[in-house]
Amino acid sequence: MEATGTEEVDKLKTKFISAWNNMKYNENKLLHTRSGCTIEDHVIAGNVEEFRKDFISRIWLTYREEFPSIEGSALTTDCGWGCTLRTGQMLLAQGLILHFLGRAWTWPDALNIDNSDSESWTSHTVKKFTASFEASLSGERELKTPTISLKETIGRYSDDHEMQNEIYHRKIISWFGDSPLAVFGLHQLIKYGKKSGKKAGDWYGPAVVAHILRKAVEEARHPELQGITIYVAQDCTVYSSDVIDKQCASMAPDITDDKAVIILVPVRLGGERTNTDYLEFVKGILSLEYCVGIIGGKPKQSYYFAGFQDDSLIYMDPHYCQSFVDVSIKDFPLETFHCPSPKKMSFRKMDPSCTIGFYCRNVQDFKRVSEEITKMLKISSKEKYPLFTFVNGHSRDYDFTSTTTNEEDLFSEDEKRLKRFSTEEFVLL
Repeated sequence: MEATGTEEVDKLKTKFISAWNNMKYNENKLLHTRSGCTIEDHVIAGNVEEFRKDFISRIWLTYREEFPSIEGSALTTDCGWGCTLRTGQMLLAQGLILHFLGRAWTWPDALNIDNSDSESWTSHTVKKFTASFEASLSGERELKTPTISLKETIGRYSDDHEMQNEIYHRKIISWFGDSPLAVFGLHQLIKYGKKSGKKAGDWYGPAVVAHILRKAVEEARHPELQGITIYVAQDCTVYSSDVIDKQCASMAPDITDDKAVIILVPVRLGGERTNTDYLEFVKGILSLEYCVGIIGGKPKQSYYFAGFQDDSLIYMDPHYCQSFVDVSIKDFPLETFHCPSPKKMSFRKMDPSCTIGFYCRNVQDFKRVSEEITKMLKISSKEKYPLFTFVNGHSRDYDFTSTTTNEEDLFSEDEKRLKRFSTEEFVLL
C-alpha cells in the first residue's frame, strides 16, 4: 500500500532529526550547549554576569533566510555558504562599536535576552524545516515565528547619553541588514567579492573577506562612516606609512582629524594544522582592549573568536538560520542580533587560516598599538619568524610588493594565496 502524504512527512521528519543528531554528536563529539560554556569566576577578571553582559552586547550576525534575492542569482538565503562573510561582518561590527560607543559600552538589555540552550535551537530548526516542508506540500505559506517587539526600548533609558548610544547601537546593526541598500549587508559584500571571482553561493576564505570588508568601508558614503577606514596587511606585513596615509586621507576638505583605522592581518597559524606554539600569542592578542576579534574557525566552519578560557577559544557561531529582519523599520527587534551565551572550542581544532583585527582611533593610537604588538611578537616568536610584522615605510618601497597596484590585483593575489592551501576556504555542507 502506498504511503500517504502525512506518512511521507513523518518519515522525512525522522530522517532529518536523525541526520541532525548524527552531525551534532559525531562531528563535534559533543556539542556544547549554549548555556554550557561555564566561565569560572577565577578565570575572568570580574564576575560571570559582567562577562555575559559584555559578550551578549557584541553584535551577532548569522545565516538568514527569506531576504531580498541577491543580484545575479535567485538566492534568498546564505545558509550553507555565507558563514565567513558573517564572521567578517561580526568583526567589523565590533570595530564600529569601539568607534562609536567605546570599549566600555554594554547593551542595557543584554541580560534580558533569553539564555536558551542549543537543544531549543535544534528543536526550533527542525520545526522550521518540517513546517516549511509541510507547507510546501499543502500549498500554504510558512507560519512566521512571532518576535518580541522592542518599540519601547529607547523610552526606558534615563538620560540623553544612553539614548544616543541606543540610537548608534541600532544604526550599526542596520548597516548590516540583509538588503541591497545596507552598506555592509550581505548583498553589498557579495558585490565587492566579484573582483575576486566570487559570487553568491561560493565559499569565502578569511583573507578574501578582509579585502571585501576594506572595499565596503572605502565605498561607504554614509556621512558618519567617513571617519573610519580599513587597512589589510600584505603578506603578513603592516606598512606603517601606508596605514598613516589612509588615516590622514580625507574625502572632504573641511575634515582635518585623523581617521580611525581597523587593521586586518590575514595569517596562517601553521601548515595543514594549527601550531599550538601560537596559543599564548593568540590569547595575548584577544586580551587587548583594541582587538576586535578573529575571523577563523575550524575546517568546514567559520567562527568569530572573541575571547578565550584556558586553552579554548570563545566564539560566536553564525551557523543558525534565522528569519530576515527588516532593519529599515524604526523599532525593528534586536534580540536575534545578540548571542545569548558563548561557545568554546579547543585551540587545537582551529583552522590555521584566519584574519586578526585591531582598532586604532587615530595616528597616535596606531603608533602605540604597533609598538605594543611588536613587543608581543618578539616575545612570542623567540627563535622563530614572527607571525606578522610592522615595518616603517610604504609597501612601494619594497620590491616584492611593488607589482600590486590596484584593487583587482589585490584580490588576484589573495586568490593565488588561497589556492596554495586546501584548508583556506571554509566549506559547510
